[in-house]
Amino acid sequence: MYVKVAICLTFAILLLISCSIYVGTIDAKSYFFPLLQPSPLRLSLCATDRPLRVYMYDLPRKFNAGMMDRGTSQVAAPATVENFPPWPKTSGLKRQHSVEYWLMASLLYNEEEGSEAIRVSDPEMADAFFVPFFSSLSFNKHGHVTTDAEADADRQLQVELLEFLRQSKYYQRSGGRDHVIPMTHPNAFRFLRQELNASILIVVDFGRYPRNMSSLSKDVVAPYVHVVDSFTDDDPLDPYGSRTTLLFFRGNTVRKDEGKIRVKLANILAGIDDVHFENSVGTPKSFKMSTKGMRLSKFCLHPAGDTPSSCRLFDAIVSHCVPVIVSDKIELPYEDEIDYTEFSIFFSMKEALEPGYLIDQLRRFPKDRWIIMWMRLKNVSHHYEFQYPPKKEDAVNMLWRQVKHKLPGVRLAVHRSRRLKVPDWWRRKR
Repeated sequence: MYVKVAICLTFAILLLISCSIYVGTIDAKSYFFPLLQPSPLRLSLCATDRPLRVYMYDLPRKFNAGMMDRGTSQVAAPATVENFPPWPKTSGLKRQHSVEYWLMASLLYNEEEGSEAIRVSDPEMADAFFVPFFSSLSFNKHGHVTTDAEADADRQLQVELLEFLRQSKYYQRSGGRDHVIPMTHPNAFRFLRQELNASILIVVDFGRYPRNMSSLSKDVVAPYVHVVDSFTDDDPLDPYGSRTTLLFFRGNTVRKDEGKIRVKLANILAGIDDVHFENSVGTPKSFKMSTKGMRLSKFCLHPAGDTPSSCRLFDAIVSHCVPVIVSDKIELPYEDEIDYTEFSIFFSMKEALEPGYLIDQLRRFPKDRWIIMWMRLKNVSHHYEFQYPPKKEDAVNMLWRQVKHKLPGVRLAVHRSRRLKVPDWWRRKR
């Protein structure tokens, strides 16, 4: 009797399971073979609204803040939020290459509210790794000096940094791909930069970088830090009429590469009444004169310098002077989020060098369209402000968001490199 009951009960259970599988309430594969189920996918960082988690290496002060104060340059202890020096007001043109300083400062400040990136103390929790080496300041401090000892100081810092990174298991783990390294001066890290070409580099353009080292696919284009004062009370009744100069340029006309166009433009634009084109060098007095001149101008000329970009473009933006960009190769910050055609005018080098063409186009430019561009400049200029503490949507937070956008590509490269037997096979000739 008991045997019959057991058989009936077993039959009933099997019938119930079969029906459940048939109607879909039980996944047979997961029920009977749980080990065959894939592990849950890690949610893409770009699909979340949480801040980027950044691990910042504790480098000795000589790699960063120590360069700003000779008395602490050899202090081994890393900089902290308590002893981090303010950016000097008398830094002059060095300020334009200070992106590295503001990125480090934002991580030291480390407030999550309104921040695109926060510092984490556990590297295992990090989405990215920040290398706080002031490579641009190192060049400005040592590289311009012709003595061998000073030049060697810049090189030695680069050598020591590479040794440090190569000993880091987190650098080894990704081949440096998830490491963020600022190099905004064209000559920053000039001796050994090719050793870091897998990392996310923070650059201002690609004028001095070979294609196999730096590209839009992995790197972040940053704005120069503007050196003129921001125009915070720009509210005239007639914004177009209050700006009496048609086109303004003030800067060094002796430049390299594409920057040679400046001398040619000086000749073309000479003698035009409402055009101000002046050769000058970067001094505190010059900055004040440029601040005044840009605020009184409808358009501000931005020809290429030693590289396709220069600080002048961002000076124009915070002065609400519509940029006139002359370049065939320029790359611009945040361009996946900001449309520069809404507040800038672009000319090819060929167009700009055609006598009379550029000025004729500017004179014909509709007043109502200029006012729309001027208003747009006022709305976007806060994205180009570097400040401490950082503020929501300012330049620092915009840059961290750009880094965040690069990380899916980093993960793709890391995952592929772990399983490919023939690395970079697609680059080989077929």
